[in-house]
Amino acid sequence: MQARVGNRPPRLVFALSVVAAGCDPVIEIQGTFFPAWLLCMIVGVVLTVALRPLFVRLGIEPYLGPLPLIYTSLAVLLTLVAWLAFFRT
Repeated sequence: MQARVGNRPPRLVFALSVVAAGCDPVIEIQGTFFPAWLLCMIVGVVLTVALRPLFVRLGIEPYLGPLPLIYTSLAVLLTLVAWLAFFRT
């Protein structure tokens, strides 16, 4: 016996949740539509690239640990902060 959610079979519920997961804000930039997460990702990467010279100048880059992991994590953090700042206020 299959478990049901309400009166709908689980496959239908799964299919609807997959379709609904793609719904996110869309931004129009000069007539072209971009998903909001793409803009936030670009902002996060640009800010990470901009912060690297600051880390080098302050002399803390050698103490950060594995740099690919640190800079990737920083880019993800800044991407999520940009998402919260622009679209969740």
